[in-house]
Amino acid sequence: MDLNLLRALDALLQESSVTRAAERLGTSPAAVSRMLARLRRAVGDPLLVRAGQGLVPTPRALELREEVAELLRGCDNVLRPGAGFDPVHLERTFTVQSTDAVLVRVAGRLTGRIRAEAPGVDVVFLPESLEGGPGLRQGQVDVEVGVLGQLDPEIRTRPLVTAPVVGVARAGHPLFEGRITVRRFAAADHIGVSRRGKRLGPIDTALAERGLRRRVAVVVPSHTAAMLLARDTDLVTLGAADWLPETFQALGLRGFPIPLELPPLELGMAWHPRNSVDPAHRWFRAHLAAAVRQE
Repeated sequence: MDLNLLRALDALLQESSVTRAAERLGTSPAAVSRMLARLRRAVGDPLLVRAGQGLVPTPRALELREEVAELLRGCDNVLRPGAGFDPVHLERTFTVQSTDAVLVRVAGRLTGRIRAEAPGVDVVFLPESLEGGPGLRQGQVDVEVGVLGQLDPEIRTRPLVTAPVVGVARAGHPLFEGRITVRRFAAADHIGVSRRGKRLGPIDTALAERGLRRRVAVVVPSHTAAMLLARDTDLVTLGAADWLPETFQALGLRGFPIPLELPPLELGMAWHPRNSVDPAHRWFRAHLAAAVRQE
């Protein structure tokens, strides 16, 4: 019997209600009714029978209630991240695929957290060269962090942070001499960031809806290169609001709101389900998520 069916049985025995069991399981009453039918066939007992407007457990169901609850507690203890797991003795290398902007934000904080608990753990950051490929499925990548694109259907994901898109320019840029209107923003020469050399994106669509277009004068493959170029020129690039404030300040850059309605950047992490219940992998994902969130 699969674990999901056991959880359904536990919910039904605890609630004596298909509707309340469905709410507890986060599914529909129809789905729980189907699982109850499967359970009745498997156990050879009706388990819950109609009594007026409600359901009451059979003697067999009453016998099973605590046994099933105890069995699930045992399963949860086995799968719990900390069960029998001590990171101080862990010797393992984790690979993280991310953009350089994510790397700059999380590498130092993540390294500090990891070394404090697990001095035998190493972390390898990979560029997005495997993006959209089988890296997670084939085990070349442990965790992908960033704006998640097309992933294999079985891949697990977790949202981490959402940040508005802002413009970025050197502190002495002429744009800051007055109110930054959409026309002044579009009139500036821009830096595009794309590993594939793409020049256009959502911002160009938003400008086109207003009858405007911008000139992407330079395309670079990384956010780091874009920030360094923006520092030394009057070119404008894009970034995430409040993402790297110390870096912006150190480079003499300023962020500014873009006078357009743009979708925010939604960053998350992705991993293959074979690693979902691995205590070491769960421990590492928790630290990585905390580093991204700056917790």
